[in-house]
Amino acid sequence: MADIERMTVVIPQPMAAQIRAAVEAGEYASPSEAVQDAVQLWSGRQALRAHESDRLRRAWDAGKASGTHGPVDFADLRREARARLTAAKDDAGHGG
Repeated sequence: MADIERMTVVIPQPMAAQIRAAVEAGEYASPSEAVQDAVQLWSGRQALRAHESDRLRRAWDAGKASGTHGPVDFADLRREARARLTAAKDDAGHGG
């Protein structure tokens, strides 16, 4: 069993009321259990944020390393996109 440490925490009254209501409703056996669940959720959220930040950083690095950068000619970009859309429509029409 994990070591247990007694802590005293101060929380706003509305939060305390929510914890008491959850215990009274049978969602938790005690206020301590409710707070432990909240801390576990917080810890998981922190880990997810760290993972997402790392994923975004890797994507940023990969994007920077992927090659050409500079000004974008949006007219060319639109023409290319329209050509791809037309080709996709043609393929869909002939494939059915």
